[in-house]
Amino acid sequence: MAILIEHEFKSTAMELWDIVGTPDRIDWVPGVTECVFDGEVRRLGMPGAGQIAERILLHNNESMRLEYSCIESSPPLEHHLAIIQLNSIAKGRCIMRWETEVTPVEIEPFIKKSMQGCLKKLEELLQPQPRN
Repeated sequence: MAILIEHEFKSTAMELWDIVGTPDRIDWVPGVTECVFDGEVRRLGMPGAGQIAERILLHNNESMRLEYSCIESSPPLEHHLAIIQLNSIAKGRCIMRWETEVTPVEIEPFIKKSMQGCLKKLEELLQPQPRN
């Protein structure tokens, strides 16, 4: 079983990719306060929850696709694979398709809630800034 979220943003795919396509950018991930990225593995620090490590399996700027797998967590996961794909749908609009496979399935509600929190933060970050 996989979690699948498709969300439409009022931004260009490139504006969104500038955020989610930067592996060490964490301002869109609630609860994460630090990230160390060595070009292959990113280690995310979360106060009160410890640290997780994710291996970047695919990072393609041209297709705006990111695939990653959680390789260290507490408790450890049996399986984790996440795929983010961005697609333009109209001028100034795009769709983010985010699919996550995780085992054990009992962790799915936590993962889905986390993904939804990320979408909310992305919406905030993509809001047009008022001009002075």
